[in-house]
Amino acid sequence: MVDVELVGSWDAGLSELLFRFSHRFERVEPRRRAAAYLRGLLAPLERRNGWTLAEEAGHGSPDGLQGMLCSPAWDRDGVRDDVRACVIEAIGAPDGVLIADETGFVKKGRASAGVQRQYSGTAGKVENCQLGTFLAYASGRGRALIDRELYLPKSWTDDPARCARAAVPEDVVFATKPEQARAMLERAVVAGVPFAWFTADEAYGQNPGLRTWLEGQDIAYVMATRCDHEVPSGLRTTTSVQELVGRIRAGAWRRMSCGDGAHGPRVYDWVSTPIRARFPHGRQGWVLARRSISTGELAYYVCFGPRGTRLRTLVRTAGARWAVEESFQTAKNEVGLDQYQVRRYDAWYGHITLAMAAAAFLVITRAAEADRDAEAAEAVEVDRSQGDQAGPGHADPVEQQRNPSPVHPADLDRPAPRQPHPALVAMA
Repeated sequence: MVDVELVGSWDAGLSELLFRFSHRFERVEPRRRAAAYLRGLLAPLERRNGWTLAEEAGHGSPDGLQGMLCSPAWDRDGVRDDVRACVIEAIGAPDGVLIADETGFVKKGRASAGVQRQYSGTAGKVENCQLGTFLAYASGRGRALIDRELYLPKSWTDDPARCARAAVPEDVVFATKPEQARAMLERAVVAGVPFAWFTADEAYGQNPGLRTWLEGQDIAYVMATRCDHEVPSGLRTTTSVQELVGRIRAGAWRRMSCGDGAHGPRVYDWVSTPIRARFPHGRQGWVLARRSISTGELAYYVCFGPRGTRLRTLVRTAGARWAVEESFQTAKNEVGLDQYQVRRYDAWYGHITLAMAAAAFLVITRAAEADRDAEAAEAVEVDRSQGDQAGPGHADPVEQQRNPSPVHPADLDRPAPRQPHPALVAMA
């Protein structure tokens, strides 16, 4: 968790982020309240609800901040776009990966937009909850949530009166989670987000409409699927991925890591086999399988991408899916993504968008700190190499620190040069 001093040291960077989307607010009052809300989300609070955020902002009640979340005086999608642009500036890379996934928000009652009893992967069971579908971006420089959609079940979209009570716009219609993922991918493509692959779990991998659209758009993907998923295996035949992988010789499996986890590299046995079908744009398809080293349990993926793609690339992309889970955990634990107290449709988007902005700020700050550390290390290495190459009469700065020159007796009584206070050094 962040502390007060650290939040204070971030002030300049946070002000710059706020300036990037300040034009999305029509009036100064909601803009100032959004800034206070964002700072509260980043503050070291045990809970980030209406009252605690109001107290952090010095307000007597949460009414002002809560009203800002549902105010028509700001463009939530515009803020989302600006935050996404900031994220890409900080961590964007040509080999980036986009990841779609949903997360649950457990709720009480029936009034919150989209709430019903439905399966929540967060809880691991059927709960009374809302579901949000998200798009995350991951590269070697970091990962962050860059888009979001609130899932509205048919029990909501088929009940106009209920939607009206929760301020759901009349033009909002039912959309499956894969359809929401497609809409977010379309926005990312239009915005010029740099990425090489898309990945998602089996809820998306089993959806033929999403797969067909991705292939038509020439978007390479690695998506999880069920063991009974049928793929083309001949001129007019199909075979389950489980059976297809079962035919592969034992020596074809390769042990490799798909990325680092909380306990070190995630190492599994992997194998891939081509799908016997013609794909658009001259691309190729594969079935990818992952086998647990300890239990032998198998997981399956369907893949589409450039011909000649190496197994390691498919494995790396499959492993990138964990980045969205880590992004959810960071956003919930550090900026209160799931700690809102609103029921309205527009207020949900207001809170989630600002929470994504707060989480993005942490990602941007860490990337900047990594750059500074890398520059400092490079400068030290340059100094060291110059010292090694120094000829006669040139002092090695590192050697000078180890063996300083003797002090002349006349200099012993001179006052030492004043040093800056340690607190100022820490702020530098």
